Amino acid sequence: MKHFNMRPVFLLLFLFSVVTYAQEKSEEQLEKQLEGEQSESTSKEKTEKSQYEMTRWQMLKYDGLSAFGGVKNAYTQPFRWKGKDWATLGGIIAGSTILLVIDERTNDYFTNQSEGVPDIIKESGFRFGKPLFNYGLTTSIYALGLITKDEKIRKTGVLLIASATAGGILQTVSKTLVGRARPTTEEGSLSFRFNSSEAGYHSFPSGHAILSFTTAYAIAKQFDNPYIKGGIYAVGLISPVSRLWSGAHWLTDVVLGVALSVVIVDGIDNYLNKKERYVYDSKKFRIKWDLKLGAGQLGVVGRF
Repeated sequence: MKHFNMRPVFLLLFLFSVVTYAQEKSEEQLEKQLEGEQSESTSKEKTEKSQYEMTRWQMLKYDGLSAFGGVKNAYTQPFRWKGKDWATLGGIIAGSTILLVIDERTNDYFTNQSEGVPDIIKESGFRFGKPLFNYGLTTSIYALGLITKDEKIRKTGVLLIASATAGGILQTVSKTLVGRARPTTEEGSLSFRFNSSEAGYHSFPSGHAILSFTTAYAIAKQFDNPYIKGGIYAVGLISPVSRLWSGAHWLTDVVLGVALSVVIVDGIDNYLNKKERYVYDSKKFRIKWDLKLGAGQLGVVGRF
């Protein structure tokens, strides 16, 4: 969800006032005014420099506040939604309602395909969506940024941690409150036991889908190459599809989980950008990818 940036408008109004003011003041006063304006224009560079002057302990506290602010924003952003945002929500609800009609048929299809899927793919999908593995990966990325004092990697880690936390809490609460029966209960897709503590009635939404695709989507946002993005998305979708193969979730559980992931990650990313919590030069920190070929070797190498 993009927000209209008012700063260019304010900047034009400010420059207009400077010109008007200059007509009535002396040349010396005008020079002082321009010096002040130049100082404001370099504030972002000073903020960027201050990031590198922090100790790792200061970075940890700063990033912790950034993550907390991101989680808070994820739950309060609906209060700031505009027409386009509500239209997007309406589209998600409408799409989920349509898919609800074919939930049982798609469940039969995916469970019948399960035997032909290699076990390593199904197991990888299951593990990637587990909280223990997911948080291990996200915290490792953040730890790398903290150790190297790389602001871009730190920001990516914060985005991952905040998004996974916001999505994890949401799906945990929703599962219990909604109490939708899993396909394995054989009660049908419209069976509910609201506020149930039984695992068999924790189908909606899919926690595996939310955690895995949240991670994939947040990481993919750091790249411009559409092929790399597509590859990361594909990895992130293995876990949601594996839940369909195992009959643990209905199609609507998985689709809504993926949709929530996109909304949460975009919202937190917009928050971090709007608040200018991280002001690194994206071109300076761009990763260069090269294809490495050799005797018995084939791989992709990323240079920071």
